[in-house]
Amino acid sequence: MERIHYLIVPASPEAHRFEVTVQVSDPDPAGQRFWLPVWVPGSYLVREFARHVLSICAQDGQGRPVAVTKVDKHRWQCAPCAGPLSVTCEVYAWDLSVRAAHLDATHAYFNGSSVFLAVEGQEHVACSVDIRPPVAEACRGWRVATTLARAGAPEHGFGLYRAADYDELIDHPVECGTFDLVSFEAHGVRHDIAVTGRHRGDLDRLACDLARACTAHIDLFGAPPPFDRYLFQVMVVGDGYGGLEHRSSTSLLCSRDDLPQPGQAGTTDKYRTLLGLASHEYFHAWNVKRIKPAAFLPYDLSREAYTRQLWAFEGITSYYDDLALVRCGLVTEAEYLQVLGETVTRVLRGRGRLRQSVAESSFDAWVKFYRPDENTSNAVVSYYTKGSLVALALDLTLREATGGARSLDDLMRRLWQDHGAPGIGVPEERIAALASELAGRDLSAFFALAVEGTDDLPLATLLSGVGVRLGLRAATGDADKGGTPGPQPKAAATEVPMADGSAVPAADAVPPARAWTGARIAGDGRISLVHDGSPAQQAGLAAGDQVVAIDGLRFAGAEALLSASRPGRTLEVHAFRRDELFQCRLVLGEAPLDTSWLTVDPGASPEATAARAAWLRCAVPSGTAT
Repeated sequence: MERIHYLIVPASPEAHRFEVTVQVSDPDPAGQRFWLPVWVPGSYLVREFARHVLSICAQDGQGRPVAVTKVDKHRWQCAPCAGPLSVTCEVYAWDLSVRAAHLDATHAYFNGSSVFLAVEGQEHVACSVDIRPPVAEACRGWRVATTLARAGAPEHGFGLYRAADYDELIDHPVECGTFDLVSFEAHGVRHDIAVTGRHRGDLDRLACDLARACTAHIDLFGAPPPFDRYLFQVMVVGDGYGGLEHRSSTSLLCSRDDLPQPGQAGTTDKYRTLLGLASHEYFHAWNVKRIKPAAFLPYDLSREAYTRQLWAFEGITSYYDDLALVRCGLVTEAEYLQVLGETVTRVLRGRGRLRQSVAESSFDAWVKFYRPDENTSNAVVSYYTKGSLVALALDLTLREATGGARSLDDLMRRLWQDHGAPGIGVPEERIAALASELAGRDLSAFFALAVEGTDDLPLATLLSGVGVRLGLRAATGDADKGGTPGPQPKAAATEVPMADGSAVPAADAVPPARAWTGARIAGDGRISLVHDGSPAQQAGLAAGDQVVAIDGLRFAGAEALLSASRPGRTLEVHAFRRDELFQCRLVLGEAPLDTSWLTVDPGASPEATAARAAWLRCAVPSGTAT
């Protein structure tokens, strides 16, 4: 047993309580302190895991009680005593997510950062952990899925595990239960998929498809991957979505219908979403788990760690998650272009992109991105979504600047070689400098626009260089995600100007014929969102208001109203704000051209067609590195 030893027991599945003990052989003679992280790497919000500690007590090696005093919100001080010192706490676990801990009679899951107390001053010390099974009869047959190093525990069994230090201990989440298990190999490395929850999924197909995606990522960075084995922990629920990366595993939350079904042909949108999520978290094994911002080395889990680079670590990862799927043949070129069109649409529909840069969004993630409210779309841009478009623009810019000789792939390999593999943090300006070096020209203007600025990206021009046309149109309704042309009435103009100075043919930028309020109104009339500068905002409507009548008639739904109206019509609106009824006049506007789709240009030059083929199918040959 190591100098620091942990014991975790699912003591009360029915009450959702773990019992967690840490034993310290050599406690601080002046009184040992312990602390619990306030955030988990990969999810940039202070989550205050200590709020789930229900009780805490301590005893010395003779079994005598040791006084424990809480120092602040996440630290405790033990009175001086001779070792060994044991501290035991009860932890409430009812967070069905990938970030914390969840326990009931069907399974147990925990991220170490939410259950294991760190020993202050000894975080660098190797530790062992004994994972015990619950005693409840309903929990018989449970197994363990984790990439913690076994130190006596049988494979997939309860027992003793080991970690080199506290950072490693909390970077291997644990799933216990009666999960289904399927495995595959990528570049000779074993990958397991542990699926918890009721499902009808075709796990053999899932394994086969993930093997292709994982191989594509390893091909990009070069074999072997930076781990000896890998684990996908998949929690299946009725409706859910989420993922969190770790050094040799990932925790995923998905909806039951996201899994491929037996006999299912092709790739549904839901399954493609699951593959993209798994691909995203797997890419993180390189980008952010090892290629890290300098601000993350070492992690300080007691407070926020600020960086302006999350657009790169999350945005670039968001770019490669679906790109890998088309490169390895899991989705078609047309399907990939549809996904890109949907991404462009999501960015264009957020007014926050005109107010906040992706660098600012990265820095403010702690107080803005993870705390959305009714004004988020007007104030915040996603460093995931717009960050992925910045990555796309940077990739196409590098290819254009070097005649296809260099790309974002080369930049990622350099980041891996210079920073990831040796464990050296990435300084704030390093990515821009490295991109300029690879391009053979100064790209500071690009980064000023794309990363530090709030203007729209020149995507239409860049995509034309690879034989792809970007189209814009008005949305057909709230359910319209973009990505497809949609209905195209006859255009009244020959072309429509774009933000980057180029022009899109009017056939691809249909003049809006649909009326628009600029508000998101539910079926019961409740308003959840009002866009800046929109007709609804100008009329005085706000999020939280409830529309009850239009032109003297009971409100019957926004879609029916808009489909029967034209821009310029004035509506007499009656609505409640809290419990007060008020009246306003709303003049319907024209639906903006914020819905995008991408298509292959049939008239593209041979050079552009070749560039597109290189972009979508240019992974490094298997097992090699540059």
